[in-house]
Amino acid sequence: MFKGRSIIIATKHEKEKVIAPLIAGSLGVISFVNANFDTDTLGTFSGEVKRKLDPIATARKKCLLAMELSNCDLGIASEGSFGAHPSLFFASADDEFLIFIDKKNDLEIVARELSTATNFNGSEIKNEQELLEFADLVLFPSHGLILRTSKTSNKDIIKDIKNLEDLKKSFHFMFDTFKSVYAETDMRAMHNPSRMVVIETATKKLVDKINSCCPQCTTPGFSITDVQKGLECDLCGSPTNSTLSFIHSCKKCNFKKEEMYPHQKTTEDPMYCDYCNP
Repeated sequence: MFKGRSIIIATKHEKEKVIAPLIAGSLGVISFVNANFDTDTLGTFSGEVKRKLDPIATARKKCLLAMELSNCDLGIASEGSFGAHPSLFFASADDEFLIFIDKKNDLEIVARELSTATNFNGSEIKNEQELLEFADLVLFPSHGLILRTSKTSNKDIIKDIKNLEDLKKSFHFMFDTFKSVYAETDMRAMHNPSRMVVIETATKKLVDKINSCCPQCTTPGFSITDVQKGLECDLCGSPTNSTLSFIHSCKKCNFKKEEMYPHQKTTEDPMYCDYCNP
């Protein structure tokens, strides 16, 4: 279905470095990037352009725009978000979505990777010592930094800081000029190796989804769409909140298949039972 076809990777931040080898090796596609497509028009991490849509909708729009500009019927795009982890208190998270669109076969497949392996951070800096301590904390210079006058200001931003000399010069210039400096991690993929790893993991998930075909109609993208709870307690037999099964379904023909005991256990430890351990 995909072998030998061209696919546009909608990026200006070098994501193709981790995406292209995986999709080429698994799907047999020929990937390319259109340098004329500016993904920053849909939003920037540094705030100059606000993202108006949610991550999946943004990735979809990014992909479709790049496909249209390049006259290509196969595309892939990603969109990341950074902030507090939804369930792990006090932990930051990188939430990456990848979308694969095939107009020829009317396919749309999405994968997600939520990871705490991120250096996402920011801090008000009052002197050079604080600057160096922050830089060390967030893995500079392997990971880039951005300086601005304050956390909420989108003016007077200095980007592409990748070495210590430039960092010190930029800091002193901003501090002498504005008397206030806020340092933050550069979350653009080409300046953030940690994010690149998460995007690579998300791409592997996406490839696995694409290669998973519906048993009934053979359409790619046969994947988990629901999780059923109710794994029985090993002691009393009551249903727990632990996973009993996964429901796989096909977007094309709506065929569904239940996978029982996906975590390779048929009962749950009583410590997770609301009856035995209320």
